[in-house]
Amino acid sequence: MPLLFLLAPLGAALALVFAHVFYRGFMRTPEGDPAMVRVAEAVRRGAYAYLGKQARVVYLAVAALVVLLAVLAFLGLQRPLTPVGVGAAALLSGLCGFLGMKTATHASARTCHAAKASLDGGLRVAFRAGAVMGLCVTGFALLDVSLWFAVLWFLTDAGETPDGLVTLTTLTLTFAVGASLQALFARVGGGIYTKAADVGADLVGKVEAGIPEDDARNPATIADNVGDNVGDVAGMGADLYESYYGSILAAMALAAAAAFGLGLETADAVKLVVAAPALGGLGILCSIAAIYAVKAREGAGFAELLKSLHRGVYLSSIGIAALSAGLLFGLLGGIEGVSWHGIWIAILAGLLAGLVIAWGTERYTSYEHKPTVEIARKAETGPATVIISGVATGMMSTWVPLLTIVVAILVAFHAAGGGGTADGSFLLGVFGVGLAAVGMLSTLGITLATDAYGPIADNAGGNAEMTHQAPEVRERTDMLDSLGNTTAATGKGFAIGSAALTALALLAAYVITVQAQLTASVSPDAGIVAKLQNLPAEIVDLPQVKPVVEYQGGGRMAVYLGRDSFDAGLLQAGAGAAAVLDDLLDGRRQAAAKAGVPPLPLLLGGVWEGDAASGFRRFRLLDGAEGIPGVSGAVVPAQVATLPEVLAHFDVTLMNPRVLCGLFLGVMLVFVFCAMTMEAVGRAAKQMMEECRRQFAEMRSGFRAAGMSEAELADVTRWPEEVEVGGHRYPDYANCVAISTGGALREMVAPSLLAVAVPVATGLVLGVAAVMGLLTGTLVCGFAVAIFMANAGGAWDNAKKYIETGALGEGRGKGSDEHKAGVVGDTVGDPFKDTSGPSLNILIKLVSVVSVVFAAVVVRYAPVVGGWVGL
Repeated sequence: MPLLFLLAPLGAALALVFAHVFYRGFMRTPEGDPAMVRVAEAVRRGAYAYLGKQARVVYLAVAALVVLLAVLAFLGLQRPLTPVGVGAAALLSGLCGFLGMKTATHASARTCHAAKASLDGGLRVAFRAGAVMGLCVTGFALLDVSLWFAVLWFLTDAGETPDGLVTLTTLTLTFAVGASLQALFARVGGGIYTKAADVGADLVGKVEAGIPEDDARNPATIADNVGDNVGDVAGMGADLYESYYGSILAAMALAAAAAFGLGLETADAVKLVVAAPALGGLGILCSIAAIYAVKAREGAGFAELLKSLHRGVYLSSIGIAALSAGLLFGLLGGIEGVSWHGIWIAILAGLLAGLVIAWGTERYTSYEHKPTVEIARKAETGPATVIISGVATGMMSTWVPLLTIVVAILVAFHAAGGGGTADGSFLLGVFGVGLAAVGMLSTLGITLATDAYGPIADNAGGNAEMTHQAPEVRERTDMLDSLGNTTAATGKGFAIGSAALTALALLAAYVITVQAQLTASVSPDAGIVAKLQNLPAEIVDLPQVKPVVEYQGGGRMAVYLGRDSFDAGLLQAGAGAAAVLDDLLDGRRQAAAKAGVPPLPLLLGGVWEGDAASGFRRFRLLDGAEGIPGVSGAVVPAQVATLPEVLAHFDVTLMNPRVLCGLFLGVMLVFVFCAMTMEAVGRAAKQMMEECRRQFAEMRSGFRAAGMSEAELADVTRWPEEVEVGGHRYPDYANCVAISTGGALREMVAPSLLAVAVPVATGLVLGVAAVMGLLTGTLVCGFAVAIFMANAGGAWDNAKKYIETGALGEGRGKGSDEHKAGVVGDTVGDPFKDTSGPSLNILIKLVSVVSVVFAAVVVRYAPVVGGWVGL
């Protein structure tokens, strides 16, 4: 085990230590006056209550998955440790979300109180609290990866050979399905909760009643603040845990496969495998150092605050760029066939891609730039033009990340050696792409801190409004909140961008897993083995000796390499030849069944290409082998086949209808998933709006009974904050919290299960080629739609805040018709940016990991199911 691997567990331990230090540090600051503490406690209780109920639903689904995997392990279709690893990953993902939410609910009132003294004080508390989330996510994820790798390395013989490393890393990759499933439930459920409350609070409170967003008289205001914590903090924490964890595991699996393909010695192969977790450890060190660089002077404007956060992100990126060169030189320098500086360029490509995506996101979502200002100006002509302009801005914003990812993939692939001629060069290039994803997320400790701090600042603003703090306090929290909207959009850009790179790596990992299952699915014929063993070795090992290949169906065959050596073989002759052989094999089986005798093996003639010393790399079938017309081509041993050869075996080309069908199904999955989550928000928001209107009507009747005039009743800002009607006190915050909770728990299940069911069903009915199409369609379409939705939503939100600053002119700020138009745009954008959009990056990776986990089932049973439906 290379000593540099220790960077991973040491970095993970340091992350958790500093997370505790930052948590204790901000917890020592005062929480504020009794009113501020009371509001914070109400939000905290609501957040804990929802998360507890969500956990029961999520872990029921995870338990069902674990049981299913245990059954598959019993049947020999999954490895025994997979259920354990999947359960552990789900628990840690959920733990990160819980710790982030706990931190955020304790930090909001403290941020508000600190903002009474200075802007920098509020920024420090909110940002350090956000850093707790960032360091918990990276620390627990890297600790999980390190411990599993070390345990499997020392307790099994997997680390003794390069192919053993492939087995080890493909096993740990399957664990990611636990984190992905947990993340999807948390993101979808939290997103539905927070946006149902937000839409209800905005449309009834701001637009209809004309009161501020977090006014204490708004029944949905506590639910709205709870939603910020369970959606934008807990959901985001689980989301980015999954992104970080999955990217490292995918890179490790690709490194092992590339090392095996290149024929590296075991010691060199291990060095390639540990590069990704070691890079993660370096990233944590750089993030911790950069967190201390974030600060702001009193009176700082939006641009200066943004520059302060940028300073931290840029410092950590520069640190990674410099230190990773030394890491790769120490690990990979001197390994024949591997260019350490080429792989370093791949890491730089990922780092720069993340920064460019962040720049593009900021440019299209910040009101410091023209696109968002133009959306705000469209409010002069009403909500319709605001929505049209926001949709157009979101669509236009996709060009930056899409082009960036294209360049990053090409640079990383070719720099890492993907264009070489060696058997493993293709996989080495894909490993470079996977490591680029790790590079992009290596600074997650600080980029997630800039993201998580936004909801904390938002809650601080709500606390200031509800407790009637001085105007300058609300101005400071509003400034921090506006900055948080931009940094949150940037964080989503990082997550979605890394999803694109990681998903490409997972595509290759899926093919590797399928390849391993192909090897396991073929067994030698005992009669043939016995005959070969009765012949002298010097005769059997001659390439002219026959029989040498036994066809076993589905394009797979047993390749007899000598007296005692056997391998699974893949037919490289197209689907037509396989169909001819399948028909002949079926005919033999049917005839044998009628006669009551065992079927004769279907033996194919041909000549070896290669020599006995090299193990006969290929077996060339003669045209019309064994007198079968239309059968020719090559047979490649499955274990040493390249990725292109495995893909050729399944005819994964655009001319294969199954691949095209898979592409369409992937696109369909993205749009149906978005529709389901958007509709879920709409249904829950409708309930919330009806409840808010009911409560406003009850409050109005209570105030009327207390003697308020109709003129006073018409102006909601003149209402007292509480009233008792029929023995019940209003506003009733608890009822709104219950509506959001129930809506989220009901609505999150179907979209999440869809992401699991579709890839499995597609594989069983249409086979491996269709799954490759599905994964590709989901990746390409999901990436573009996710960026569009996240950026459109962020731009709408900040356009509303731009109007609230009064920048449009006198009388056109808060409470104006322009402001109401901006609020409508913001409510449309809420489920875009906080529910459907960010959930898509999890969907992209979840369908890939689910496909990896169920690859054995698909390889074993797809021919059977396909036969049942006539395919």
